[in-house]
Amino acid sequence: MRDGPILCLVTDRRIARMPLDEAVAAVVFGGVDWVQLRERDLEGRDLYELATRVIAAARDAARRRGGTVRVLINRRIDIALAVDADGVHLGFDALPVAQARSLLGAERLLGVSAHTPDEVRAAAAEGANYAHLAPIFAPLSKPLERTPLGLAAIAACGDALPLLAQGGLQAHCAAQAIRAGAAGVAVTGALLAAADPGAAAQALRATLDGASR
Repeated sequence: MRDGPILCLVTDRRIARMPLDEAVAAVVFGGVDWVQLRERDLEGRDLYELATRVIAAARDAARRRGGTVRVLINRRIDIALAVDADGVHLGFDALPVAQARSLLGAERLLGVSAHTPDEVRAAAAEGANYAHLAPIFAPLSKPLERTPLGLAAIAACGDALPLLAQGGLQAHCAAQAIRAGAAGVAVTGALLAAADPGAAAQALRATLDGASR
């Protein structure tokens, strides 16, 4: 895991203002540490080809920044292995953690989505490396489907797993999530819907780093 708060982009190419690989390059250069490729309408060759472009763009941008990036694939272990991704993020309709781990191997990251502290603790017991807890606030990139959990839910998870807060995490409230105990934040609209995704990433990176001091 990264030293200091993690800034994770969860992709949705439908709201990006430029081709997704270009947007990913911009935000990674601006300070994004992790990229989760979440394009659930794509399958097979289309997803493989997009993943290949996104990984290349992310890793090139990280090298130019003088840093590192981890790219994770949502759900698709086969695609993650085929493109040599850094891990897989499991949604609610994915394989159980233990079965996913047996396919993925011990070295790659394995994360899960959670909507309650109890789900975070269960994921920890099953061997996940990290969890996304959502929605903390109302999402920016999609309609609200669940009642926002608020910052208290982050604190309620304790240290069960490194936790990325997700849902409505703009700069002014991302710092609050870090101070509540989150290891980082996962965002979509705050970066991809921005007029300048790279500048938005820089601003959010500075906010997170400031909150951890």
